[in-house]
Amino acid sequence: MLAVSSCQKVINLNLNNAATQIVIEGNITNLRGTQVVTISQSVPFGNTNTFPPISGAAVTISDGKGNTYKLTESTTTPGTYTIGNLSGKTGLTYTLTVVANGVTYTGSSTMPAPVMYGPLTYAPDTFKSGSQLITVNFQDPANVPNQYRFVLYVNSVQAKTIYVSNDEFTDGGFVDINLYQNTFTIVKGDTVIVEEQGIDKNIFLYWYSLSQQQDNGSGGGTTPSNPPSNLSNNALGYFSAHTEVEEGVIIQ
Repeated sequence: MLAVSSCQKVINLNLNNAATQIVIEGNITNLRGTQVVTISQSVPFGNTNTFPPISGAAVTISDGKGNTYKLTESTTTPGTYTIGNLSGKTGLTYTLTVVANGVTYTGSSTMPAPVMYGPLTYAPDTFKSGSQLITVNFQDPANVPNQYRFVLYVNSVQAKTIYVSNDEFTDGGFVDINLYQNTFTIVKGDTVIVEEQGIDKNIFLYWYSLSQQQDNGSGGGTTPSNPPSNLSNNALGYFSAHTEVEEGVIIQ
């Protein structure tokens, strides 16, 4: 017993001294309208998840065809940069450039071709008593690598679950994806909207990595870590050029 006890050692983990990092979340979609980039700063482990915004950055998006668009910081929401009346085009590679605190960060993403989605369907959820299970239905285009992300809203509130998929095993086939979730009990009268995104491979890897961590802890999930980013200079976050379609249904 003495021998065993002598091998024990208390290890104190210093989790609060990690250097803060810039966090960039940028999107450009095929829908004409306001495109948004948010810039903030990470906080030490154990702090509340309130990320200080970074103001005064120079933010642009270029399309690879000689066009560069300057984003303007919101006067009411620091760290949020927008440009209105802009839409992305299929096949173009867009590059986000952020200059903040004297450092330049870049990230590129190629917008895929849009996919036609069918109506949402629903049925009783066998894993969540009293709730309805929402299913996304669509025809995957043949002979083209496709990656998807789905964002579920119930009565205008976003579900916490991250949904991503690709066509590695379903290329050219009809696909139905069940959106299992633990955020809501979906019942009669609820309004459900699913934002259906066509994303490129780098963005798929980002969201897939996060999806593998969302159930971390005892019983499942991977060890939490920063997802692979398509941004330079060790920035956290992502820049995504993606197509977007919204489908909605009212539960009867």
